[in-house]
Amino acid sequence: ECGKSFRHRSTLTIHRRVHSGERPYKCPECQKSFTNSSEMVRHGRIHTSERPYGCSQCGRRFSDTSQLLRHWRIHSGERPSDCSQCGQRFGDSSQLAQHQETHTGEKEYRCSDCGRSFNRSSNLLVHQRTHLKQKPYICLDCPKSFTCSTQLIRHRRIHNEEKP
Repeated sequence: ECGKSFRHRSTLTIHRRVHSGERPYKCPECQKSFTNSSEMVRHGRIHTSERPYGCSQCGRRFSDTSQLLRHWRIHSGERPSDCSQCGQRFGDSSQLAQHQETHTGEKEYRCSDCGRSFNRSSNLLVHQRTHLKQKPYICLDCPKSFTCSTQLIRHRRIHNEEKP
């Protein structure tokens, strides 16, 4: 379908699911589905708050190795992604992509309730939850709930006794 090749048949099988849309692994907690079991295991740590990967520098813990690698760049000062317009450097490509949207100045996503505009549809979605009084991210250790996942993650530090 796309010309990619793989060393192992199992990797090809998993990759084909990208094209077919098949997601045979479902999270028993929230029913979100995944193309392979390792993604589901990684996702499951959201529900259990398991953080098996720790930073040797500061002790902060993470649910997967990619998060630890991104965090490690804070200590090392490594910033491999740089903006072609202003030269500012970032620890990962997603931070760079968010930054580059600031150069366009476009805010094409408008809230129909209050008229506020956003440069990302995901930001509009989170904002609209404030009008609807929706707080879908619930702490499993106390009765608090939040409009976006980052608020819950920040809150979880209280229960995990982590310093921000």
